[in-house]
Amino acid sequence: MDNRSKILSCALQLFAARGYDAVGVQEIAEAAGITKPTLYHYFGSKYGLLQSLLQEQFTELQNVLLKVTVYHGDLPLTLTRVTQALFDYAATHRRFYRMQLSMWFAPPDSESLKAISEVNGDQQQILEQLFIQAAQDHGNMRGRHRAYATTFLGMINTYIGLALNNHLALDDELVYKAVHQFMYGIFS
Repeated sequence: MDNRSKILSCALQLFAARGYDAVGVQEIAEAAGITKPTLYHYFGSKYGLLQSLLQEQFTELQNVLLKVTVYHGDLPLTLTRVTQALFDYAATHRRFYRMQLSMWFAPPDSESLKAISEVNGDQQQILEQLFIQAAQDHGNMRGRHRAYATTFLGMINTYIGLALNNHLALDDELVYKAVHQFMYGIFS
């Protein structure tokens, strides 16, 4: 593993365990077996490190979401694919998903909230586009794409958070229940 990869890996481990604000640059450098100047060489700052970490991880997730959010006239099927993709990603990237969920609830003026807001906004836009497309078939959805995307992602992330804390399993049954719970809200 090269220095850049070691730094990213160690930072992810530390940020997920204790939070971005609780971890210092010296601690990351020591965990990665490098010097602080080496970290600064690759990332410029702790915030630059965080931005790189988020960008790399979210690029993979966004690529998956762009594939599964293609709408072909069947909203429950599309939402099932999205839910499964998010559950799978969270299951295989547990540390990252825990870190990014916790950052969403960081203090308003924090660096971590600023950084996560940038990438979460991209994820929100992908889901909004799905609901804009689906509104062509479901007239009662018109103009509500932002609320639907926010509500859907919030519900899915709540289930993921519960799973990360070992309160439930991200299995096919939960995918089915989550999608049907959401669809019931749309059609009621």
